[in-house]
Amino acid sequence: MAARSRVPRILSIALTVLAVYSAVIALIPPLRRLLGEVTQLVDSWLFPVAPNLAYAAFTALLAGALVRRKRIAWRLVVVLLGISLALTLAGVLVLLMVPGGRVEGGKATLPETAFSLVVVTLLLALMFWARGEFYARVQPASARKAVLTFGGLLAVSFVVGYLLVTVFHGPLPPDRRVLWTLSHTLGGIFDIPGAGHPPAWVSFLIGLMSAIALIAAFAVLFRSQRAKAVLAPADEERIRALLGERDSLAYFATRRDRSAIFSPSGKAAVSYRVVNGVCLAGGDPVGDPEAWGPAIRAWTDQAAAYGWTPAAIGAGEDGARAYQRAGLKVLELGDEAIIDVAAFTLTGREMRGVRQAVNRVERAGYTLRVRRHAELTQAETHVIIGRAEAWRDTETERGFSMALGRLGDPRDGCCVLVEALTADGNEAAILSFVPWGSGGLSLDLMRRDRDAENGLMEFMVAGLVAAAPELGVTRISLNFAVFRAAFEEGARLGAGPVIRAWRRLLLFLSRWWQLESLYRANVKYRPEWVPRFLAYEDTRDLVKVGIASAMAEGFLRAPSLPQLLRRGES
Repeated sequence: MAARSRVPRILSIALTVLAVYSAVIALIPPLRRLLGEVTQLVDSWLFPVAPNLAYAAFTALLAGALVRRKRIAWRLVVVLLGISLALTLAGVLVLLMVPGGRVEGGKATLPETAFSLVVVTLLLALMFWARGEFYARVQPASARKAVLTFGGLLAVSFVVGYLLVTVFHGPLPPDRRVLWTLSHTLGGIFDIPGAGHPPAWVSFLIGLMSAIALIAAFAVLFRSQRAKAVLAPADEERIRALLGERDSLAYFATRRDRSAIFSPSGKAAVSYRVVNGVCLAGGDPVGDPEAWGPAIRAWTDQAAAYGWTPAAIGAGEDGARAYQRAGLKVLELGDEAIIDVAAFTLTGREMRGVRQAVNRVERAGYTLRVRRHAELTQAETHVIIGRAEAWRDTETERGFSMALGRLGDPRDGCCVLVEALTADGNEAAILSFVPWGSGGLSLDLMRRDRDAENGLMEFMVAGLVAAAPELGVTRISLNFAVFRAAFEEGARLGAGPVIRAWRRLLLFLSRWWQLESLYRANVKYRPEWVPRFLAYEDTRDLVKVGIASAMAEGFLRAPSLPQLLRRGES
């Protein structure tokens, strides 16, 4: 049912609002006092509200787990609602026995408690009605590890908090300090009678430590979002047997930091990696197009089973249609530059810039060497790897959908290496291409010495095209130009205001992500532009998919604690 399938998202939105509200009133005391009546109203009639970071973190993480349809999150909510139902029912019975329907000193009246009982009962019924929508699994023993993690870190939070309360106790009496610390460590779940409390910053620090404990525990509990991305040797052999002539990116499916899932017949496979909760496939499925549909269904079913968001980056037109038939939406990302070896020429006005660059580099004494990786000696391979590492301008190797991520592997002997050599015979730049079927090449790696002559790339591409017939190569795939049409059409005379504004935004973003430079680097060769697409399940997931894609390609990286410490030392 459509209504039932929306329950996880609706519950997630409600809990997210509650989490944000709890965090805001915890961080801003004046606002907490200003919204005191609203907080009391919601707390009395609907949901518990606590101005505590630990409570806000718990609620936010639970909201995230619910929207990912985690079965363990459903069980946790049912347990919490069951406890709340029992306590509320007991409260109703007590208030029924008291004249006036209110316990002296108590906060809730009989109407409020009865209404809360109705709300909890309805929520519990809703959870059981929609239990089939919470099917995503977690890794075995995750619950036990999460409990141990949470208990250990919570104990640390309590000990540190008690030490702080002992030193900065304020008017809080000594006999209430342990209970006060315990209450705030657990998110303020019970009140401590009597006046006096430590400074507000002590409560904030205890709540912050408890929130960190919750975040760490939930990270362990929902660790299935980070599946182990390792291509098993047997799967690599099966992938290599399925590589065909269609997709220029097919060889990148052999990346060993990806996983693969095969169709029931074994005739097709989807190559993917899980990044930030997104099950990200690269390029088209490999193998027989007739078996692409079952392979995609196996991939989406696995994503659903673990609560991952399915998406495919860099799909060609055939692959995009296959993903669309499987129920995904598609969006054109940009274009891949393809050089037709037979049609390529340096003559003519349009090729003047490339021709001049080639002539300038030749006059500077540079020469070109083109050969298969299998022809390199071990010593030469080590030199090439060292040069590529030294010339890399980023901390990590970039690429996922259009990069192999390894150089000099014995299994890649069919790859082609292009070297630009100085007059002294030293490497000045290298290009590495992976095979595209039996008669094509696809660019994998591009590195150069920053002090080398300008125009080396043009010199190397033109030289590779000249040597292509001897290699049996008829087509060469170069870089992928993101949003190529926007750069081209937005610069035309008479372009509309929307496309011009879009182009200006892309030019601004190019300061960090080289969007325009990739387009400029390719358009000079007058290539054939082949569109590439992004396939995704839900429009609301586009931002999440975009972040995961940027992380997979190496353009965005979440720093680890050791990295942050190293930066702090510099």
